Amino acid sequence: MSDTKRTFTLKVIIQLLIVVVIVPLLPLLISGAWDWWEAWVYGVIGILGFVVSRALAAKRHPDILAERARSMEMKDAKPWDKFLAPVMALGSVIILIVAGLDKLFGWTSPFSLPVKLVALILILFGFVLGSWALMENRFFSGVVRIQTDRGHYVVTTGPYRFVRHPGYVGALWSYLAMPIFLNSLWAFIPTGLLVIVIFLRTYMEDKTLQTELPGYKEFSQKTKYRLLPGIW
Repeated sequence: MSDTKRTFTLKVIIQLLIVVVIVPLLPLLISGAWDWWEAWVYGVIGILGFVVSRALAAKRHPDILAERARSMEMKDAKPWDKFLAPVMALGSVIILIVAGLDKLFGWTSPFSLPVKLVALILILFGFVLGSWALMENRFFSGVVRIQTDRGHYVVTTGPYRFVRHPGYVGALWSYLAMPIFLNSLWAFIPTGLLVIVIFLRTYMEDKTLQTELPGYKEFSQKTKYRLLPGIW
């Protein structure tokens, strides 16, 4: 059986359908508000962002999709990340669920258009930065592990010149902007919890890389900040 067939099993295809199509449209599906333009815009960004970023990343690194598809099955994945990685993925879904319920029951008054446009810019920024990191780093796995089987080395180009974990930076800004763009103050509750998870996972991953990946400690002396340039 070829690597492609082993990677794209029926289970993986169903998971992709849920992640790529169902999840971005959750606010619409839950609220039933089919005239909710913000939710449509977010859904389109989510679907196109996933498809385009993965296509471009696979073009540069043909094995990256197989790595990400099988990441949770890897025996050398750090035990703590087998918990944090799913929690982080679930957290983004909960934000969308709460936003959909908020719209359905009318808990939050809409934000002004200028505020929502700023939030949209932040969401786009987050998607672009995360996609850039994915395309630049062929070791951008779904879990934290030292990929000795793939010749793991330190990536210092692209967004990694400015911050050590650009994928998390992109996710952070997108998550913070989602409640505003989708008009949900209540969605800030799961967002706040998710931000804590992002900082914890960044800390744990950075500590692992400093200890176990040759050259990373030297890289951290040049690219000094993990998530927030000038701060941390």
